[in-house]
Amino acid sequence: MKKKILLVCSAGMSTSILMKKMTDAAQLMNIDVEIEAKAMAEAQQVLKDWDVILLGPQVKFLEANFKTLTDKPVAVITANIYALGKGKEALELALNLIK
Repeated sequence: MKKKILLVCSAGMSTSILMKKMTDAAQLMNIDVEIEAKAMAEAQQVLKDWDVILLGPQVKFLEANFKTLTDKPVAVITANIYALGKGKEALELALNLIK
């Protein structure tokens, strides 16, 4: 079953790089995922459609708010994973939260 991972940042731009690296890692690991990057305002409208929500470090202040808006797992991507574009690590974070 396809896992749906939503990445959220202030404008949806910086997470698109990580999204690509996560997608590449998923293909190498033969994992069926759908990953999208959205700006915080847009993301709030679609939380129910995703299995897990990962926030970029720059919007970590939204974590508590997002957790009140959804019963899906919400977590902040560490700065180390985010800044270095560690797609495999970010993917593993998301998949561990879904389990």
